[in-house]
Amino acid sequence: MVSTGAPEDAYTAEPFLPERGGLPALRKAAADCRGCPLHRDATQTVFGDGSKDARVMLVGEQPGDQEDRQGKPFVGPAGKLLDRALAEAGIDPSEAYVTNAVKHFKFTRAEPGKRRIHKAPNLREMTACGPWLAAELAVVEPELIVVLGATAGKALLGSSFRVTQVRGTVLEEEIHGRPERLVPTVHPSSVLRSDDREAAYRGLVSDLKVAADTLA
Repeated sequence: MVSTGAPEDAYTAEPFLPERGGLPALRKAAADCRGCPLHRDATQTVFGDGSKDARVMLVGEQPGDQEDRQGKPFVGPAGKLLDRALAEAGIDPSEAYVTNAVKHFKFTRAEPGKRRIHKAPNLREMTACGPWLAAELAVVEPELIVVLGATAGKALLGSSFRVTQVRGTVLEEEIHGRPERLVPTVHPSSVLRSDDREAAYRGLVSDLKVAADTLA
């Protein structure tokens, strides 16, 4: 068996999880995670944010540029759009727990010193980060998970997941050993990139209304 030269070569966050403690302990431990190579270039770990008593957990792909700089999930333009869509759908954003499948920003640069361009995490990186998401689910025990986009869906439901096929529906699946209800939808960043932003936004709100009705 080939020995690993560094913790990140093992591609698992498992050794970095604390043995006990709630969200504060998890957040503190995650700050030192070197479970995959993404920690090398990211500014910091971006852990989930919200109450341990939240009824709904929103799971996105990974932190973006602003999230990486500020250390909190969904604080950039996509997060602001998500908050607006949640409120319109009847879900109080302040009562949701928000997190990402991957806790470090993966990016590339067109040129040295230029803007950092988002790069989708691969399956190995998502799997490496899985123990953090499993731990968050175990502590929060949400009544419903809202899956934001294809990458989050693949991280939770496997590589065959297609957001276009199941968005706006209620799924019942076992996730990290727990029976969960999930409502998949698009990632809010895709709304910002859409040629018809208003139609894309209305579709997001419609999916989130399904989530709100499920929680009612």
